[in-house]
Amino acid sequence: MAHQIKYMMIGGFLGAGKTTLLGKLAAHYTAQGLNVGIITNDQATDLVDTNTLRSQGFHVGEVAGACFCCNFDELMETAKNLGAKERPDILLAEPVGSCTDLVATVIQPIKKLFEAEFVIAPYCVILKPSHGRKILNNEKKGGFSPKAAYILKKQLEEADAILINRIDELTAEEVEELTELLGAHHPTIPTLCISAKTGEGLDELLELLNQPGDFGKRLLDIDYDIYAEGEAELGWLNSSITITANKKSFSLDDFLLAIVSQLKTKLNATNAETAHLKVIGLWEGFFGVANLISSDSSPELSLPSHQQVNDINLIINARVACDPDLLAEETQKVVLAVSKQFDVTAHFQQTQQFRPGRPVPTHRFGQD
Repeated sequence: MAHQIKYMMIGGFLGAGKTTLLGKLAAHYTAQGLNVGIITNDQATDLVDTNTLRSQGFHVGEVAGACFCCNFDELMETAKNLGAKERPDILLAEPVGSCTDLVATVIQPIKKLFEAEFVIAPYCVILKPSHGRKILNNEKKGGFSPKAAYILKKQLEEADAILINRIDELTAEEVEELTELLGAHHPTIPTLCISAKTGEGLDELLELLNQPGDFGKRLLDIDYDIYAEGEAELGWLNSSITITANKKSFSLDDFLLAIVSQLKTKLNATNAETAHLKVIGLWEGFFGVANLISSDSSPELSLPSHQQVNDINLIINARVACDPDLLAEETQKVVLAVSKQFDVTAHFQQTQQFRPGRPVPTHRFGQD
């Protein structure tokens, strides 16, 4: 009989750091000689996260077009395809950052329908400090409406463990404040402090993930009307563009940062709160990634390439609380302006902009 695959799903809001953490975990388990598969998830194709993880050499499947819960059969089919040549020991899964109720709609169905094939690891949810602190403090200027904030709160509520990420960017006082807030809101859920970027706290997280036990049991009392309306407040954009130098090579990293920085300025001028903005540039085996995790944070070159390039494939993913057509319009303006600045030509291949539809899970299981 084939061994059981350990299913590790890492949840959290848009921009929480899920992809970075999955990359760290995949590298660790691969170095141990384990076979690791990764499944990413998005409401559309052309996902930066998938390209980032594949560029790091990992085996990645993608469930596109709907969240795991609404496309459960494809999630299981993707898991099967990843194991076509060699069955994974560990399957890392990253759900859409605006989704919740995943214990009832993903973990419980796997436990009930695929018990012989999978063993469930503790379901960890990453707290995004920038928006998390404001929302847990019930600040009126939290960046999102109460309906969108409802999603983040529900994500935390169903976790087996909550991970405070980006502690390398926080002061000791800020970490203490977040820890106290989580203790007040979720006193029975353990909290770990980590940095997915530097690896701080990773040993403690690995110890948690390797624990045996019956996990994924915190079922939500959730209002799907509020959930759907909160998710629909976000404009969603995925765009793929070919960039070609007109005369001389250009800095890939500078180009990516310019896109993110100028788009931040444009969006802030419309008072549109950014949930996450991420761009990747791909060129002949090299890649760079830049991102923005909130309207009041600084653009970051999260994975520098250190390359001068003549042409790249550019993918832009934006999740912003604004009209998706406005988001597409501002994105195109910025790409053209930055292209002119760098003396390059932009050819838009495909752009998808929309608001997420109402979640309709394939399954929604409770406890026996």
